[in-house]
Amino acid sequence: MTRDKLCSLIKKKQSIIEANVDARTTDGYIVRMFCIAFTKKQDDQLKETCYAKSAKMKTIRGKMVNAMSTLVGKGDLKTLVKALIAGTTGEEIEREASAVFPIKDCYIRKVKVIKKPKFDVTALMEWHTDDGQDVGANVAPAIVEETVAGSGGRL
Repeated sequence: MTRDKLCSLIKKKQSIIEANVDARTTDGYIVRMFCIAFTKKQDDQLKETCYAKSAKMKTIRGKMVNAMSTLVGKGDLKTLVKALIAGTTGEEIEREASAVFPIKDCYIRKVKVIKKPKFDVTALMEWHTDDGQDVGANVAPAIVEETVAGSGGRL
């Protein structure tokens, strides 16, 4: 998540709930994930602010940690990246935590690889094997342009 996006989400009169967790994937990577969420007003709320009490924030943080650690622990690094690109983890955390306090804009904001497993050549070759599927499109050949002497360009 970029800094611009993060700054556009932060507003006054709401609480920020952040959580992080260190978890191990099935292929041995230790990953640190950071999650962020914001409280929101209920539909019929008249009060201007929507601050959450510290006990509610603590339970929501626990739900975030559980969701992130199960996401990391159930697969290898490749499946984790695919799940993060899909971006549905934040919505799942939102659904779980909304029972405690209504939240909005829940995102996994950062993922760091803390520790890599020992280098294994077979695993490396497994990542770079060709499945036989061509996922790209053919590119048209480049058109060669002729330069004219004295046109201002270097020859």
